[in-house]
Amino acid sequence: MKNISRILTVSLALSAFQAHAGPKEREKAYILHNRLTGVPGTNAVLDLMEASIVQGNYEAAAEEAIKNKNFYNVTLKNWVKSWSNRDQNPRVEFNDFVATVVGMIRDSGTKDAVTNLPTMPFDQVLYGDILYKVNGQATAYAANSNDHYRNAENAGANLMTDLVRETQSANNGLPLFAIAGVMTTRTAGENYYQAGTNRRMNRYMFINFLCKDYEELHDISVPDNNVERDVERNPGGDSRTYLNKCVGCHAGQDALRGAHAYYDFNNGAVTYTAGTVVGKITRVNSFSDGKRTINDSWTNSWAQGKNASLGWRTVTSGNGAKSLGRMLARSRAFSVCMAKKVFKQVCIKDAKSVADKAVVESLATSFEAGQEYNMKKLFVKTSAGCVANE
Repeated sequence: MKNISRILTVSLALSAFQAHAGPKEREKAYILHNRLTGVPGTNAVLDLMEASIVQGNYEAAAEEAIKNKNFYNVTLKNWVKSWSNRDQNPRVEFNDFVATVVGMIRDSGTKDAVTNLPTMPFDQVLYGDILYKVNGQATAYAANSNDHYRNAENAGANLMTDLVRETQSANNGLPLFAIAGVMTTRTAGENYYQAGTNRRMNRYMFINFLCKDYEELHDISVPDNNVERDVERNPGGDSRTYLNKCVGCHAGQDALRGAHAYYDFNNGAVTYTAGTVVGKITRVNSFSDGKRTINDSWTNSWAQGKNASLGWRTVTSGNGAKSLGRMLARSRAFSVCMAKKVFKQVCIKDAKSVADKAVVESLATSFEAGQEYNMKKLFVKTSAGCVANE
């Protein structure tokens, strides 16, 4: 009798759903699934999503969609690949930078059983001792090679189930205090520490995680006492170019560069020499009275003036990349940037209108509430809101 009663209950519920469902709800479910996974949902999954949409619960429908492995294998992987290289190209090999970001998003929302605090807040992407590897691969992880990740991708690894969280400190030979989230992954080192003057690392972290390139931060009102010796003070024979253009970026970026003074990329791996400034930072001396990096201290000259609007919430000076990463990730700009990026990905547009900008601000506030920084929830809330209102 109990089984008969259950069948009747399910049948009545299904009949009630079918009475209210229509082409519009089914289409919304189809669109939402495609936006999140890049592939059509099965009829069974679309039935579940449609039922939630009929009840007005678009978030439940989105949560159903991201159970599909393609949310990780296609949407997230290709979305994050462009963050991992200077060309911002999504057509690069799967790598440790991408694996770590995707793994952190997958594990968003997990909480400690004792403290009930988030164990994978996404702000740790710029300062945590985190590394995701791929389980079940014949090619082992190596700190000086991308073979582990390349071969995993070629073998069709399931990123929803196969990513395994470990620590960089146990895998790449760097001391714990020198590890700074994805900044110290092998891929980031290859792209942003190799050659150059280590300015690239900060520039691309601003682009990728604060949605700000240096030109947008240009501020010639910042004193030039932190501009390094390798910057020409009289470019093209005209000092006005330096005062009206060069200072606007270098006064801020050079004040931050010290955080990376001990890092380099050698023999395929990120290297760290505590207490020794890498030679490439000081080898050029175009202006002897300019600042000379002597240690890994940094200060945020953009914490004042027009760039105070980025919402700096922690200490604005320190030593090393880890403390710098924590400042960047705890800024309001970080939360707004993540909301903007997700909005563009799942809503298929930039947030340009007044209404869309207000939505992004609201999503950013929700994202950082309780210091949870839950990226998976951000995808769910954003996609649900966009599809519901289209």
